[in-house]
Amino acid sequence: MSEHLKNIIISALEDIKAVDVVTISVSSLTDVMDTLIIASGNSHRQVKALANNVLSEAKDAGFSPIGVEGENSREWILIDFGDIVTNIMLPSSREFYDLDRLWLVRPENKKGFAEGKFSDCQKGDICN
Repeated sequence: MSEHLKNIIISALEDIKAVDVVTISVSSLTDVMDTLIIASGNSHRQVKALANNVLSEAKDAGFSPIGVEGENSREWILIDFGDIVTNIMLPSSREFYDLDRLWLVRPENKKGFAEGKFSDCQKGDICN
């Protein structure tokens, strides 16, 4: 189920031209979710359109979100499907909160992060 939903979400984001889509496996870091998807939209309108398309495509495939946050601000919209959490953000919000970096910190690469290295995972990658 998770892999199928993940593919639906990524496809829905790509359909509306999401920028810098990153998929991070976080199952070894938390029991709250297995996968974190982060994407950017270039405007408030695109962020909202990306979220709407993710919700629509997931619904068409029989998936319902547990919750959706941030729809009114349209700077950062979080869609929680349980095992998969999707964050769609304006580039300025994404840079400020730096979720990519936050969730990529692992015991084996903390030193690299402290030295300013981003590890081998870059934007656009599927990171484990």
